[in-house]
Formats: sequence, C-alpha cells, structure tokens
Amino acid sequence: MDENTNITVLNEVSKASKMGMESISYLSEKLDEQNMKQELSSQYSTYGNIAEKVNELYQKYGKIPDDSPIKDKMMSWMGIQMNTINNTSNSHIAEILIQGNTMGIIKTQKLINSNPQVEENVKTLLNDFITTSHNNIERMKEFL
Repeated sequence: MDENTNITVLNEVSKASKMGMESISYLSEKLDEQNMKQELSSQYSTYGNIAEKVNELYQKYGKIPDDSPIKDKMMSWMGIQMNTINNTSNSHIAEILIQGNTMGIIKTQKLINSNPQVEENVKTLLNDFITTSHNNIERMKEFL
C-alpha cells in the first residue's frame, strides 16, 4: 500500500469537509429562520466529525492535513456572497447546499474509483462522506 495515496486521499476529504463547514458558516450568517439554522448547525457538526476522523487517520502517518489555499476560501466566500445578494430565502440556501453536496459526492466517488488501493479505513471514511452528503441533500429538500 502506498502511504502517499492514503495521505493524498485523506487530504482531499479534509479539504471537502472544511469547505462544507466554511460554506455553512457563510450561509448561516444570512439566515433568520431557526429551523434552517438548526439544520445547518447539525450539518456543520457532521462535517466537523468527519474532519476529526481525518485527523485521527492522519496521525497514523505522522502527518497533518493541508489547509485549503486562501484563494479557494476567498472564492467560496465571494461565490456565496454573490449568489445570495438578492435572495437569502431558505429555498435558495437549500439549493446552494444541495449543489455543494452533489459536487462533494462526485469528487469523493471519483476518489474512490481512481484509488481502489487505499486502505479500508480510508475507504470507509470516503463512503461516510458520501453518505453524509446524501443525507444533507435529503434534509435540504424539505426547505426547497
């Protein structure tokens, strides 16, 4: 097993979970409705749990996850600001989150398909991420 492959894959999951947390933070600032805020808080915690699992697996290799480049964080923030400038309804926020989760599922599935040799615990984490994203989408449908 190539240790670098596991680290590379873990790094991508780390970035995706942190991106989810950051996006939720940006979007939460725009909400007034409590049910949606509570749902986003729950999703934020779920992404936090995935990030913790990534960190635990990283320790096995004596590494720490890379942080997303500041450019990516700024692009995400700007995209959310532009996308919500005229519409901060629950429906619109749910749509943004559904799109983000869908992109996360696609990227993670590609990681699974292109790295079949990753260790089983890394593969389990990838599948957990996909399951979490599917669950997030289903919960967001209620707000459409």
